[in-house]
Amino acid sequence: MPDPKPSGRVRTGVYPGTFDPITLGHLDIVKRALRVVDRLVIAVASNDGKGPIFSVEDRVAMVREDVKDLAVNGAEIVVTQFGGLLVSFAEEVGATLILRGLRAVSDFEYEFQMVGMNSRLKPEIETVFLMASDRHQFISSRFVKEICRLGGDISQFVTPAVARRLERQLRS
Repeated sequence: MPDPKPSGRVRTGVYPGTFDPITLGHLDIVKRALRVVDRLVIAVASNDGKGPIFSVEDRVAMVREDVKDLAVNGAEIVVTQFGGLLVSFAEEVGATLILRGLRAVSDFEYEFQMVGMNSRLKPEIETVFLMASDRHQFISSRFVKEICRLGGDISQFVTPAVARRLERQLRS
């Protein structure tokens, strides 16, 4: 069977997001993305415009903690922050793929527009969509924060470490 990769070439993909906080839905996409790339750069967006409750440094730390044991088949995971144009960041880290998770039609409409713009800016960088699994389609960081803020149980949506951080941040 021929080698699916040209000799020595590493397929690098970028999985961008605000990750405020990282959820089990995000982790599902990370696991599945590792089947497609050899090196996955999880890019935590500064994105102050979304009004994150955690600093970018805290979000990077949470993501690193949650993904530390996920690398499979020799895949490498890098977690870093970024600001600016995603396609420029992807180019900087040597990525040829941008990986995005889709939950619903509303996600697709926004992502479709982003793909069009990104492909005009950097046509050599492809965007690959991974559909959220049926167990995670409804999870969003926004809803998780709201449930936590109102005293609900978030254990089925985030890891225990993230749940503790959220509870400290929102319930104190």
